Amino acid sequence: MKRKHRGGDMDSWKKAVIAASVAAATVLFVKRKMAGGVLAGGVALAVLAAEYPEKFEQVREALPDYFDRGMHVMEMAAKAGRRISEASGKSLMDAWEEM
Repeated sequence: MKRKHRGGDMDSWKKAVIAASVAAATVLFVKRKMAGGVLAGGVALAVLAAEYPEKFEQVREALPDYFDRGMHVMEMAAKAGRRISEASGKSLMDAWEEM
C-alpha cells in the first residue's frame, strides 16, 4: 500500500538525494565551508524544483514582495537606531564603536 502525499508520490531516490544534500549542506555550513554548503543546498532545491515546479513558480512570483517587506523592516530598524543614538547624544559611529 502506497501513501499518497499532497504533491503526489516522490521517488525514493529523490528523497534520499534531498536528505543527503540537506545533511551535507548543514555539515558544511557548521564547518564554515560556505561555498560547499550553498552548492549542496542548491542540489536539494534543484531536485525539489524539478518535482514541484508549480510550487516553486508561486514562490518565485512572491519573492519581490518578501524582499520589499524585508527592506522596509531594515529601514525601520536603521531609523530607530539613529533616533536612539541621537537621543543619547552620541553619533551613530560613536555608539557603534562603543558596542
